[in-house]
Amino acid sequence: MGADSVVTDAFLDVVRAHSVTSSELLEGVTEADLLNSYYGADEGVRFLSRPLFLEQSCLSRLMADLDSLYEALTALPDRAYGGDVAAFGKAVGLTDVQVSAALRSRGTSVSRQGRADLCASPAGFRLMEFNLNSALGGRDNAELCRALLDHPLLREFAEEHHLGYVDTMREEIRNLRSETGWEGNESPVVAMVDWPSSYLSLSPYLRAYCDRLRELGLDVRPCHLGQLVYREGRVWHDDRVIDVVLRTFLIEDLLESPGAPALLDPLLGAVEKGQVKIFTPLDSDLYASKGALAMLSDDRNRHLFSEDELAGIDRLLPWTRMMRPGPTGLEDGRRVDLLDYALQNREDLVLKPTSLTAGSGVVLGWDADTTEEAWRSHLTAALNGPYVIQRRIRTRPELFPDEKGETNPWSVVWGVFTGAHGFGGAACRGVRCDSGSSVVNVAGGAAYAAVLCRNGSGSGPGVPTPDRVAVRFE
Repeated sequence: MGADSVVTDAFLDVVRAHSVTSSELLEGVTEADLLNSYYGADEGVRFLSRPLFLEQSCLSRLMADLDSLYEALTALPDRAYGGDVAAFGKAVGLTDVQVSAALRSRGTSVSRQGRADLCASPAGFRLMEFNLNSALGGRDNAELCRALLDHPLLREFAEEHHLGYVDTMREEIRNLRSETGWEGNESPVVAMVDWPSSYLSLSPYLRAYCDRLRELGLDVRPCHLGQLVYREGRVWHDDRVIDVVLRTFLIEDLLESPGAPALLDPLLGAVEKGQVKIFTPLDSDLYASKGALAMLSDDRNRHLFSEDELAGIDRLLPWTRMMRPGPTGLEDGRRVDLLDYALQNREDLVLKPTSLTAGSGVVLGWDADTTEEAWRSHLTAALNGPYVIQRRIRTRPELFPDEKGETNPWSVVWGVFTGAHGFGGAACRGVRCDSGSSVVNVAGGAAYAAVLCRNGSGSGPGVPTPDRVAVRFE
């Protein structure tokens, strides 16, 4: 469930019938400057040779479940901590410094801009993490869709099967305007602000990304946090007053050095005084913590949620627990000691930090390099720390054409974007099943893939309708 197997098989049949190779299918991608400013970097990140096709009925169910999950996540401080957001933040694994920053930039509601990272299991999509913030990789997915659709074979196929895509960058602008109060005819002056250390390597990509956003009507310029100036009761970049900071740094950057909080402090002060808006506020990172997902999954918290919320949680979330000693419940109702169970079921579990990104610190129990001794060492070191243990999601490989015209199996992770208007587009990343790679992320060398979905009238929340699909074939 997830990928549209009927459409996938039909497209692979067309590729075989025409003896098309991967380089031919990807020919248009070589001309896409925005994509190649990041994904074509020295690390050799590649692009997968065909789009994945998202089944519309599955997308409808997924978006309804993600909407319900968002409501349950954002209700956790009230339902479990009496409205104490700081206590919630500490419980999901953030430090005092991070929690303080989150509270100082807190908006009136938690941002809906997010990316759900999912694996397609035989029973449907299963959620690995739900990133709620504005520092999301893959928002440029429409560029890859457009580049692939330059090939006449795919374009003709898309016309025949009524396939299109939602442009995530357009949705990002809609989200920003909606959540910062700029929904009228006026346009804000926006600074896309990164952390100084990451800006060094990302600046060519961020400049190209801002060029594209300007083409879509957003007055935006890239910079890093140290380049903002605070004077006359406003925030400035060069000679322009900034109305909105589009945040591309993460709450984990506050742990980079002892001086990191002081670097962020002037911006937080300006936000508190109403001198600038921030998109997204740092409180969204609290709910993106995998520790928050563990709270949803924990059997001790089921009384906090409605039957509908529990149904969505059970469909989406694999068994997930904070690494705490003592008894816990399993899916079948049995009670076990968490550490003992994790030690005995290594090949079915993964250990993850609650708030790090790009696969940092993830330990796969089934990995060839994870011996019993290493697994025990990782688990004991993680006890009472900011870590979760999660059930392995077993998936079915996806086939992609190669340079010989043959198909090879790849392991794929789906990224489905959410926003103020529902479904915000999708992208995937993958590694060859025989590559030996453990964690599937672009920063670690995974290939980037486009996603096309049905251009229908919509059959559920967030399903793309003709007025929102970026390319329509009618």
